[in-house]
Formats: sequence, C-alpha cells, structure tokens
Amino acid sequence: EALIARGMPQTALLRQLPRLTRLGLLTGATGTVVAHQLTDPARLAKARVHPVNVLVAQRTYASGHGARGQATWQPVGRISDALDAAFYAAYGAVRPSGKRTLLALDISGSMGTPVSGLPISCREAAAALAMVTAATEGDHRIVGFTAGRGGYPSTVLRDLDISPRRRLDDVCTYTAGLPMGGTDCALPMVWARTHRIPVDTFHIYTDNETWFGSIHPHQALREYRRRM
Repeated sequence: EALIARGMPQTALLRQLPRLTRLGLLTGATGTVVAHQLTDPARLAKARVHPVNVLVAQRTYASGHGARGQATWQPVGRISDALDAAFYAAYGAVRPSGKRTLLALDISGSMGTPVSGLPISCREAAAALAMVTAATEGDHRIVGFTAGRGGYPSTVLRDLDISPRRRLDDVCTYTAGLPMGGTDCALPMVWARTHRIPVDTFHIYTDNETWFGSIHPHQALREYRRRM
C-alpha cells in the first residue's frame, strides 16, 4: 500500500497486478488509486510504456492465469477496464519518426492464429501497431493485401480505414471481413513506385506466410529508390 501510495514505477505496477490481486489490494480505495495510475498518460509516457505492452498485460490479467507457471488470480473488473483504457492512453508514449510511412497489413485468415508465447493473435498485434502508427505518425498511409478481381491470387493493395479513434476489436473485425489476398512482400514498393507515392519507410505486418511475384522485395525497393 505504501509503494502504491508513493507511486510504484509504471512497468513494475503492470507486472505486479496479478500478485497485488492475489493479496487483495486491488479492491476499495487502493484499487481506485491503481486504476487511476494505470490510465495516467503522463505516467505511461514517462515510463515509455508501448501500447502493445499494455495490451499484452491486459489480456494476461483478464485471463486470470500466466502464460508460464501455475499462478492464477481472480481478475478485478475495474483493473481490467483500466488496462483496456491504458492501451489508448499509451499512444503518447511512442515517439514519432517523422518519416513518410507506408504500412501494409496482412489480413488473411491465418492472422487469427496466436503470436507464439503471447495472449494475442497476429491480427490483434498488427491492428494494434497500425493504430499506434496512425496515432503517432503525421504522414502515414495504411493499406492491406486484399483480393483483386481475379480473387485471392490477384492481390491488390487497398487503403484501410484505420484510425486511432477506432476500437481495437472494431479494427480486427474490419480487417477480418475484407476479401483476403496473398501477402506479396514486393507489392508495397511496386505499388508506391507505380503511383509515384513518396515513402521513406515501408512496413509490412504479417504472420510470415508470405511470397513475392515477379520481383524480389529487395529488388523492388532498390528500383523504387532509383525511380523516386
């Protein structure tokens, strides 16, 4: 209680939530203090807590058991809700690169598989990172590998409606409902070159079920740099 009252460091507080719950400290007035600390944007920014770290903490806490070991606990609803809000409050902890960024998302069905060792799926991780980019990078564009007129084999890039104002579960439902295309890792560079789109950094988020067409990604990037 004394540590919490004086302000336990944010990352330590996130790690110790299961133990504090088992000790019965997250009910009553102390629970109110902790919930407030978890969602404090200033504390999150000072500790440089990335939103995805908060997301993993929220999912782990809400599950009532750790990914490793035998420890279990009964989640406190107010703390689970505070962690959910902290994910969005942590956007301010991310320092923008200031680069012109093109982000391409794999939206295929396999993105629903869990990330190894983490309580989130590949789709949730990609969506969360995309939302962070949308919140922090002033000059960004987010596209998805979607099916063209010929179906899955004819992959095309489509602008995605992803903004930091949307909820994470809403973004995941949205991307899962799009017609999926193959993840051609050369396509973002080819597409940007074809449409003369100035880009400093290309990002591709995928579960690694990838391929490329008539040109290798590093060749496509070299050709993009030469043309642009």
